[in-house]
Amino acid sequence: MQPEVTPLRSLRERPFELLREIDRRARAAVQGQPESVAAGAEWVGVAFRLGGEAFLLAREETREVLAYPASVTRVPGARPWIRGLSNVRGQLLPVIDLRAFLGAGATSITRSSRVLLANHREIPAGLVVDEVMGFRRFYESEFSADLPPTLLRCERYLAGAFRRGTEVWPVFSVRALLESPQFMQAAAS
Repeated sequence: MQPEVTPLRSLRERPFELLREIDRRARAAVQGQPESVAAGAEWVGVAFRLGGEAFLLAREETREVLAYPASVTRVPGARPWIRGLSNVRGQLLPVIDLRAFLGAGATSITRSSRVLLANHREIPAGLVVDEVMGFRRFYESEFSADLPPTLLRCERYLAGAFRRGTEVWPVFSVRALLESPQFMQAAAS
């Protein structure tokens, strides 16, 4: 026997009952799915685009997503992939052109361009990407440690990929990028 379905609209004036009904429906939807799904064996990442390729960044490695700052001050003697410094809520943030760092040419700043603030204890950085496409959720069973080939040849900064059907989503590792010797050599030769 099916439980009685209460229209959510009828609960609009009773927020507690509305939340209780949403919770009941969510629990009912989870029943019958694989146990790993019900237990929350889910991975969440931020999807972004560099050129014609899509990548993921683990949610834990991303502190924030910003529009490209209105003011970025060039740093004399820095490599070309360092766009400059920007004041973000009172803190100086190095703004890094990720495509330029990878050797794929400078990113053209458009209305879709975004800056991903890296969540790293010691190295602050804002990574300029062509576009952020929102969160993507995957089951841990969809993860593969095999590194997919990329047009940008950035395999040394990848931490595997998620595969769903014919789609392959490479996972970009902020830690591998920020702690690499190439990244640490920011001064122009």
